[in-house]
Amino acid sequence: MRRALDLAAVAAEAGEVPVGAVITQGDEIIAEARNAMRGNLDPTAHAEIVAIRHAATKLGQPRLDGCTLWVTLEPCAMCAAAIALSRVEALRFAAEDPKGGGVVHGARIFSQRTCHHRPDVLGGIGESEAALQLKSFFEARRA
Repeated sequence: MRRALDLAAVAAEAGEVPVGAVITQGDEIIAEARNAMRGNLDPTAHAEIVAIRHAATKLGQPRLDGCTLWVTLEPCAMCAAAIALSRVEALRFAAEDPKGGGVVHGARIFSQRTCHHRPDVLGGIGESEAALQLKSFFEARRA
């Protein structure tokens, strides 16, 4: 999670919502990304989606079996669906997102009958630092 938090800080410096994501396979980082929606003019360039794309390319396959996704914010519904479709084995996230989350809040994608793959989910890892990054970012934007 440390690397994901560092990537979130880089995102904030670039004017992006501070979210970072890392995908590991065993002890190896195979992909990492930060939010890049504004910079890429791409509404789908959430950190999770970009990291999933990089990991699939690195592995040469669309399925990320045996991989863990570490992300600083609870994934939205779009990202949760991508996590399920890519067959990520485990999801670890820092801060919950009551407004936009799609895992423990909102759509609860992994709880839907139509979801064919449910990763092992654990939240709250590095939560206080991630929440502070987000709070500071949005306070500065409102000032």
